[in-house]
Amino acid sequence: MRIERTSARRRIAQLAAVVSAVAACLYAVPPAAAVPSPAAQLSAATATVDQSGVKGIAWYADAASGKVVVTADSSVSAKDLAALKHDGVQVNRTTGVFRPLLSAGDAIYGGQYRCSLGFNVVKGSTYYFLTAGHCGKVAKTWYTNSGHTTLIGPTVGYSFPGNDYALVQYSNSSLSHPGGFTAANAFVGENVTRKGSTTGTHSGRVTALNVTVRYSGGGRVSGMIQTNVCAEPGDSGGPLYDGSKAVGITSGGSGNCQTGGTTFYQPVTEAASTYGVTVN
Repeated sequence: MRIERTSARRRIAQLAAVVSAVAACLYAVPPAAAVPSPAAQLSAATATVDQSGVKGIAWYADAASGKVVVTADSSVSAKDLAALKHDGVQVNRTTGVFRPLLSAGDAIYGGQYRCSLGFNVVKGSTYYFLTAGHCGKVAKTWYTNSGHTTLIGPTVGYSFPGNDYALVQYSNSSLSHPGGFTAANAFVGENVTRKGSTTGTHSGRVTALNVTVRYSGGGRVSGMIQTNVCAEPGDSGGPLYDGSKAVGITSGGSGNCQTGGTTFYQPVTEAASTYGVTVN
């Protein structure tokens, strides 16, 4: 009888353990799913826009709102516009078409194109000027007139796409290269002025930094300054400044100086650092 009582106790203990295990399963709380951090969500949304392949858009990550702000020009179709609309993405429309502002006309001339001189720079005793990379890409030599009779000098380096800056050397010693500027970084809300060979001088403000643009005609650039200053073809390469601060080099945009528009600029500090030159 003693052996039987021990077995009974063992069976009771085993039954209790089973009941306890079942109860634990019934009342267990499933582990919470991992929630991506705001930074990870912003990074994922940026990658989604970048990988969309849609042309005619500009975008930047806005940490304050936790969204990627996309500006789409008039060439973006309704289908592509819908494809851009994801969680964490804010899509805005603008008039005109985003394109490098390249044209034939006056100012600085290279090949069949006209651009604008940006900022004069110096390295040692050699003088150069900065202009847009898409200008440097299409012309090896630059002149002051459309007849190509007054030489300025050669393009010694350019970066486009990816960036949008070029360096041209003054090989004509009879030309002056006035200065008065110092390279500086832009900030959102800054009041700035742009000068170009097509439209002259216009002002506005910086609306975003570190902007990526995929131009409708081709070419993707990043790290751009975005503004609401107007510009037109031929203004490419011209200076964007705040007083004596050299801020940017005109890259491209949309609209015109009758209706306004959205424009993008290569930061001067990056271009000067790349070529080891000093804005003068």
